Amino acid sequence: MTRAALLLPLALLVACQTPPVARDPSPATGPGYVHDDSANAFGFAVRNLRAEHRNAFFVGKSFFNENWIVAPASPVARDGLGPLFNARSCSSCHLHDGRSAPPPPSVPMTAMLLRLSVPGIGEHGGVRPEPTYGGQFQGNAIPAARAEGDALVFYDELPGRFADGTAYSLRRPRYVLTNLNYGPLAPGTLVSPRVAPIMAGVGLLEAVPEAALRALADPDDRDGDGIRGRLNVVWDARSGRLATGRFGWKAEQPTVFQQTATAFNEDIGITSTLLPAENFTPAQRIPAGLASGGSPEISDRILHDVVLYARLLAVPARRGADRPEVRRGEQLFTELACAKCHVPELTTGPVRDLPELSRQRIQPYTDLLLHDLGDELSDQRPSFAARGNDWRTPPLWGIGLTQKVNGHENFLHDGRARGLAEAILWHGGEAAPGRDRFRALPAADRAALLAFLNSL
Repeated sequence: MTRAALLLPLALLVACQTPPVARDPSPATGPGYVHDDSANAFGFAVRNLRAEHRNAFFVGKSFFNENWIVAPASPVARDGLGPLFNARSCSSCHLHDGRSAPPPPSVPMTAMLLRLSVPGIGEHGGVRPEPTYGGQFQGNAIPAARAEGDALVFYDELPGRFADGTAYSLRRPRYVLTNLNYGPLAPGTLVSPRVAPIMAGVGLLEAVPEAALRALADPDDRDGDGIRGRLNVVWDARSGRLATGRFGWKAEQPTVFQQTATAFNEDIGITSTLLPAENFTPAQRIPAGLASGGSPEISDRILHDVVLYARLLAVPARRGADRPEVRRGEQLFTELACAKCHVPELTTGPVRDLPELSRQRIQPYTDLLLHDLGDELSDQRPSFAARGNDWRTPPLWGIGLTQKVNGHENFLHDGRARGLAEAILWHGGEAAPGRDRFRALPAADRAALLAFLNSL
């Protein structure tokens, strides 16, 4: 039986379903927003989802959420896991299409990962993978192979005080790779921790014209405000040329398609037409002749559907925006210059293949640019034009629902911040003046700023 035949019953099932819809849609927000603040707030389709995309959306949702399995297996559309992997499904890290968190100390990582590289410039101007363990450390393997080892995180507490005397503590992470099954790491190996960000709104961000991002960039600080946003310029494997990076913590991926194909390959061990090579190195001596899930292991059709699903995920609308405390916090957000990088509003351009995303005013609170956030947040690991201190401005939409959707409030690229206040206090570099002004605010104003952020 062909893969297409096996997928037919699922296709017939989802074609009869209707997409999740917003409650009480407001004319103040566009069709890319939904009015829901439940634990499923990040998993809704845009309100204007077209009938011709409904089937693909639900097929993509299924393959995003279901586990991949070891080949050979009777559900051939879902086999091919590994041989090395971090997770068995996209939703293992993006639970409810949301944000992952670091594990407790001494517990091996499952929903976060460590990127690896060695100094120097790699292919197409990117990183040079660590020669034995590759570009990403993988703590799981199928039965016929050996996992690379265990990745652990530990923390050192750094006490501090706000100007009014209120105490706080920040935690600085330390990473340990242990039980290495393929020998030692290369000298000078660079390690970069990453938690999974929310999926909601990625299609809308992709739809913002490149010209709009270039207009926001100011690498030479021409306006003298101390903010030097820069575009990352990365390799687009699909087009075979350099392109503007938008996705990933260092904006190292140009499109949702490449980000998704890369995650399948590096996180789950699933090959695609775009990335046909298995995710292990010659030095790891994985047994020859292991069964695979085909060549490629994810079909172009299924990969397309997963990408479409991701691109058409809506964003939860703001909540309580008219409360006086929230409005005061929004004012402070501007006064502290947070909005210089977390730009409140962008506009999408025309999107030929998914007109649902076209020409919308959106409020993502990001410029999608790289900014120097100081030595304390540096991973000392460059990626294309991104230096060790550089991080892409993460969107803030939906951030106030993290606890409800994912059961935690761990923020920043490595989840070190236990809440929004700690995340602000870790900001350095270009953001240091804003951080210092936040530290100097009276308690009522600090609470107002956090109330604003939690309304997003």
